[in-house]
Amino acid sequence: MPSTFADRPLNKLILFDVDGTLTPARQTVSPEMVQLLRALRKKAVIGVVGGSDFVKVAEQLSVPGSSVVNEFDYTFAENGLTAYKLGKLLPSESFIQFLGEERYKPLANFILHYIADLDIPIKRGTFIEFRNGMINVSPIGRNATVAERNEFEAYDKQHGIRAEFVKVLREKFPDYGLTFSIGGQISFDVFPTGWDKTFCLRHVQDETFDEIHFFGDKTYKGGNDYELYSDPRTIGHSVSSPEDTMRLLNELFLNEP
Repeated sequence: MPSTFADRPLNKLILFDVDGTLTPARQTVSPEMVQLLRALRKKAVIGVVGGSDFVKVAEQLSVPGSSVVNEFDYTFAENGLTAYKLGKLLPSESFIQFLGEERYKPLANFILHYIADLDIPIKRGTFIEFRNGMINVSPIGRNATVAERNEFEAYDKQHGIRAEFVKVLREKFPDYGLTFSIGGQISFDVFPTGWDKTFCLRHVQDETFDEIHFFGDKTYKGGNDYELYSDPRTIGHSVSSPEDTMRLLNELFLNEP
């Protein structure tokens, strides 16, 4: 079958994480990044792979007069559990259908009890965010301000709050078939094993790309970009900031200083 993207000079798919790769954490994309991605899209197929739900991905990457699904060929929210190709919604999966209510309730109760007993400087709200393909757990709460997020990130690097939390959950629920993945500044994701960011590749297997590139910042083992970054089907690029992403894209694909 002819490729859907036969108009692109490069038969390559270039995928991006969101926070720390295309945007600062939980902030919106810059005009400079939008301009560069539009230039890149004229040469290759581009897609975004976010761990957050579609609403949050859209908030960060939509621009005035244009939705995120119009700016990217592929838009993968929740690691691809919610997926769009050329603006069209693809079939999705459900975390709760996989786990079942009778198993989810003890997990949620344990998480909330653990956070209640956790001694950290501040707590806000929304400690468990229920999504279509996963749950997101935040010891400080997702209602924290940007300043509070930054403070917690620094505190967590020093004290390992999230890493210890994940360790306890792995020990407590070893038979649940779940993966616990630290990402962003204040939280970690919980999803069925195999439903990490490599899940998005299921949606592109019918397109015979010569290469699939992935750019992410949490590419270390345990980070939520690690699986897709290290997958043999992809060429992984580890970045430290959106500016670093732009530099690499210019060097690798756009040939501009």
